[in-house]
Amino acid sequence: MSAAIAPGATRAETNELSSGRFRGWLKDPWRKPRFLEAITWAYLAWSLVPVLIAIMISFNAGRSRSALQGLSFRWWWVDPTDSLWHDPDLHDAIFQTLRLSIATMLIAVPLGVLFAVGLDRWRGRVATGANFLMLLSFVMPEIIIGIAMFFVLTYLLKFVLLGTTAQLIGLITYQISYPVIIVRARLLSIGKEYEEAAMDLGASPTQAIRRVLLPLLYPAILVSFALVFADSIDDFVTVRYLSGPASSEPLAVKIYNSSRGSPTPAINAAVTLMLILTLTAITIGFLVYRKLTKGQRGTAIDFASQI
Repeated sequence: MSAAIAPGATRAETNELSSGRFRGWLKDPWRKPRFLEAITWAYLAWSLVPVLIAIMISFNAGRSRSALQGLSFRWWWVDPTDSLWHDPDLHDAIFQTLRLSIATMLIAVPLGVLFAVGLDRWRGRVATGANFLMLLSFVMPEIIIGIAMFFVLTYLLKFVLLGTTAQLIGLITYQISYPVIIVRARLLSIGKEYEEAAMDLGASPTQAIRRVLLPLLYPAILVSFALVFADSIDDFVTVRYLSGPASSEPLAVKIYNSSRGSPTPAINAAVTLMLILTLTAITIGFLVYRKLTKGQRGTAIDFASQI
């Protein structure tokens, strides 16, 4: 406990005592981490405030996307031509985004789970090379994958036209590494004891995988579904290079193309809607995750740590 400053102390003594208190506070390992708290709140504000501003602009009564001119649902459904509810181009972009995200999720995650189990069981140099190629798509910049897929489909696989099919191929190629990494991490934490015990009790290898291993992998599989859906729904680079006709442009590409002109706050309304859908999907995933991990530590931190 530091000493109190005497009423008749000189300025030098006061400064020395204050400096000693400050050094003691710095050396105290149990002090309240005020600096780290400030950095955390500043980072959250830096990340969330622009999103909140974009959401607020979607309720702008005027046409401006830089100044708030009152609150209204004009760009959601009131305006008969340019609102989100009445604009067919925005409808097509939103449906294309959901179509690509859902299809990518339903294809990439099962394939990723199969690859993860296969790589976990496979041994040898070929397996090491296959594992490296699988991880390569995870660390490679997305723009390289987008350009490479464009050249492959343009000059090699010419029967695959640019558009929805090409976009799906590109997204699946890029997204399949996520479930592989997540499920393999889960496999390493589980070990092989449960499968071996099941086979010792008379189960075949297929039954051990289907009845023992897969139920243990359900949390990782569910997290993979949520992550792939959330990452695919806002993908821009890959789908931009592989876009075909205007009907195949998802919302991210639509926003990019409209930014060259004078877009209305209806674009903000569409982005807000996609944000709500993404958060809803993640919330549903977390609730199902808690149900699957009932009796275990099914907290939000555990759900995020899987990702």
